Amino acid sequence: MHLESGTILIVDDERPIRASLRITLGSYGFSIVEAVRGEEALELMRAMQFDAVLLDLNMPGMNGIEACKQMRASDPRLPIIMLTVQVGEDWKVAALDAGADDYVTKPFQLRELVARLRAAIRRNKISDLDEGERAIMIGDLLLDPSRHLVEKKGASVRLTPKQFELLRFLMAHAGKPISHARLLRSVWGPEYGSQVEYLRTFIRQIRTKIEDDPANPKYLLTDSHIGYRFNDNDGLAA
Repeated sequence: MHLESGTILIVDDERPIRASLRITLGSYGFSIVEAVRGEEALELMRAMQFDAVLLDLNMPGMNGIEACKQMRASDPRLPIIMLTVQVGEDWKVAALDAGADDYVTKPFQLRELVARLRAAIRRNKISDLDEGERAIMIGDLLLDPSRHLVEKKGASVRLTPKQFELLRFLMAHAGKPISHARLLRSVWGPEYGSQVEYLRTFIRQIRTKIEDDPANPKYLLTDSHIGYRFNDNDGLAA
């Protein structure tokens, strides 16, 4: 299978949108499975394996936020892109908090959506194939790319794909302040750079999982007006 192809689960109660996505994504070589409701999507996930999910936020019955939470609990590494007419930052943060990797507002450009979808799948598969990158140990934290593993004091830390990528990039550049734009482009892709709310949300999520006191972090530090920095061994010793 080509690195950028795969099977996509489309979850949306609007038939025209499902039809448009099915035709467009099919022309790019993707296999498509459709669901109208969140409950139906979760049943399909129990029966099949998908390479990514396109998930509508507003649906009858179980909404996209709750569906996303349950999908993420079922499969921590599955790329999930939320589709919605809601444009406010609060909605974006809610979707990202629920476990979404990306957020696309309707109406959207199909080519832009395809680019984001292909990038999410490609990065996930490259992570699967990357056996050569060495493990990183800083303080009580171990990150092993070859096993997609993070441990704190020997206990496993469960991260989503984007959380893992972001933490890996910061740990690989420990001690150096990394700008918002560089983080976004390195972890999400070259078309990103201004979605600072993504970083705020994901940094907060990661802090809750790796820090003893997330409100007073010792590992994931904020560099005001610049970006973020992962404290290195020298900084931790100090």
